[in-house]
Amino acid sequence: MSESAKKHKAEAPKELKFAIFTCSTSRYQQMKRGEKVTDVSGDLIEALLRKAGHMVIFRKLIPDDKALIDESIKQVLANADLDVAVFCGGTGIAPSDVTIETISPFLEKVLPGFGEIFRRLSYDEIGSAAVLSRALAGVAKGKVFFCVPGSPDAVRLCFEKLILPEVCHIVKHARE
Repeated sequence: MSESAKKHKAEAPKELKFAIFTCSTSRYQQMKRGEKVTDVSGDLIEALLRKAGHMVIFRKLIPDDKALIDESIKQVLANADLDVAVFCGGTGIAPSDVTIETISPFLEKVLPGFGEIFRRLSYDEIGSAAVLSRALAGVAKGKVFFCVPGSPDAVRLCFEKLILPEVCHIVKHARE
């Protein structure tokens, strides 16, 4: 690691405030019917963040719906207490996967390396199916956005190898 990167990481905030959005139409419909909903990936994200010393300010289950994702993004941008938003799910290529298309127009800067490196790491684990992921990261109005696949294995990979090691550093620069 370069000396400047070490310096920036040392100056970065250590405890961040996160919002977690799980994008899943099927689980959202279960919730609306009053059924018990299991969100393994959302639970994993929350556990990894808390273990790393970060705070989860809120967590929400939303359907794969452009209007509701759009509303969630605006909620994040309007909340002065939030540093990072994680959108889990809706990053594939099915017609219902609209997370990337909805979030992208809000991003002022995209971090292409996030998706590129995630797909490379994913390729090492699952092979050529990694090309189906459209994982994305970027910044808007001083906040960091991560769009990650919905599978627990992908979540663990994203958080352990990319997000947790760099998120504080990314937030530092997003706020400048």
